[in-house]
Amino acid sequence: MASSQSRRKFLQTGSVALAASQLPRAARAADHEGGKLAKDGGTRAVSGKPGARVRWGDAEKAQLSAAVDQPSIFYWAGGKPNRQTALFIERFKQYCPREHVVTCSSGTAALHVAVAAAGIGPGDEVITTPISDIGTIAGILFQQGVPVFADLGASTYNLDPQAVERAVTPRTKAIIAVHLAGNPCDMTALRAIADRHKLVLIEDCAQAWGARYQGRPVGSIGHVGCYSLMDSKHIGTGDGGVVTSSDPRIGPALLKFSDKGGDRLDPKNSYATTSVLATNYRMSELQAGFGAVQLQRLEAIAAKRAALGRLLVEGISGLPAVMPPAIAPADRSSFWFFYFRLRLDRLRCDRAEFVAALRAEGASCSPGYIPVPLYKMPYFQQHAFFAGRWPVKELGLTKMDYTQVKCPEAEAILTTGVMCPLNEGMDEALIREIGAAVRKVAKHYTV
Repeated sequence: MASSQSRRKFLQTGSVALAASQLPRAARAADHEGGKLAKDGGTRAVSGKPGARVRWGDAEKAQLSAAVDQPSIFYWAGGKPNRQTALFIERFKQYCPREHVVTCSSGTAALHVAVAAAGIGPGDEVITTPISDIGTIAGILFQQGVPVFADLGASTYNLDPQAVERAVTPRTKAIIAVHLAGNPCDMTALRAIADRHKLVLIEDCAQAWGARYQGRPVGSIGHVGCYSLMDSKHIGTGDGGVVTSSDPRIGPALLKFSDKGGDRLDPKNSYATTSVLATNYRMSELQAGFGAVQLQRLEAIAAKRAALGRLLVEGISGLPAVMPPAIAPADRSSFWFFYFRLRLDRLRCDRAEFVAALRAEGASCSPGYIPVPLYKMPYFQQHAFFAGRWPVKELGLTKMDYTQVKCPEAEAILTTGVMCPLNEGMDEALIREIGAAVRKVAKHYTV
């Protein structure tokens, strides 16, 4: 009991000391508003730097050592998942309860598996976002499906349900909702659309580890959830992915589409007897063991990022020329990065000058996210996905013309946005300073 009380006293004292140490910086941050810009010789608003991110350590080393001691580091052994894969699946189900959980080689692979298991075939349409990594739509194209891009919410940067509804046609078979930067989509509205039109709803959670929609982990509301374990994500295994489902039509097919069409749970469904054409998207035991430990770090990472992100939203709210990201009160964004928009018609500078001034204040930031919406990439504009050709269009299975696609809000999001790194190595004082820097620069340039 004494040791427990001592530890509690230590933590309380440490927390007070930390808060006290951050007070002077927080006070100075507020003082900078309205002052001369740093680029013009004024004092920088941001004096702090992010702390070190301890992403892995002895626990991961121990788990890797245990894997090395195994007779095999293949993901399957004795008619069931091998030790590390089984441990990863067990811990993943504790985080996101789903009946079927399949490890795979990347987030892109997870999405391809999901699309294939959903039965997408030549000419089938899949509605999704124009702002995402190409991995979101690669699987659609490889299944000879047709990506259909719907516009986004101005401040959520996620699919606008009304735009999704307008995009539904008799050829539509699925929706891929991307929780961009960790901000949950409006899953109630999207699920209602999917159910009404008998569509498969796939959640791309690559940037949203630890995010919650109305208390539920993202990836647990749609028919399928897909995750990335690429090195830059909240948790990672260098590269890797997870695809999950509890849908009785789709879940059993995930394993087959990740492992060359065979079903290792059913010896009768071997490579020799399968009717499914699929590639090899398997994850090794080394990655699975590493990921199993990473999952134990996830909640602390997500909670810290969520708190810091909310603090920065608060810090830059109320500015006439700045649009903070909109996070629903009942949701938790895990902020893979922080993105806000500028109302350029209310500023006497362009975005490049605003970003340059913000950097001079000591705030790390960059203009925009991806250079252009996905439909403006050269192979979309040229309909040249496969050796310069697009068979489904040549065969008359789609009339899609990407040169005519326009998503005005998505395009505006990319041309007016500013991206700031945000991670668990930062503290509240630094976030307040970044907020003060945005306020200082915005007030200087606001018309």
